Amino acid sequence: MSKTALIILSVALLFVFGFIFLGNGGTKLASVNNVKIKDGVQYIAINAGGGYSPRISSAKAGIPTKLIVETKGAFDCSSFLVIHSVGFQKILPQTGETEIGIGIPKADESLKGVCGMGMYSFQVNFEA
Repeated sequence: MSKTALIILSVALLFVFGFIFLGNGGTKLASVNNVKIKDGVQYIAINAGGGYSPRISSAKAGIPTKLIVETKGAFDCSSFLVIHSVGFQKILPQTGETEIGIGIPKADESLKGVCGMGMYSFQVNFEA
């Protein structure tokens, strides 16, 4: 095997191991504490700008729920949010918070949000 092939193989392996051990594909999983219950209402916080974070969240089913989408200088397509299941479609403020009522979700349902171009998305899974 040539020296160039070994270098390319080594770099490729570094990327693969870095992807596996240091990151989960750019997806922040539900281990992030972005769900809070206050006065009987569940609030799920999502950050928008350069995509959505966290991309996957878990929340409780069966209680009134609101999604809080926070933007901080968002200028890309993630500032145009579409949530088909609740009929939400809006350009978010460049900086600020947008509160979206999503009702009382049922167990094993999921809420999916997507940017206006379909490039970025997030999902909230509701569990009993």
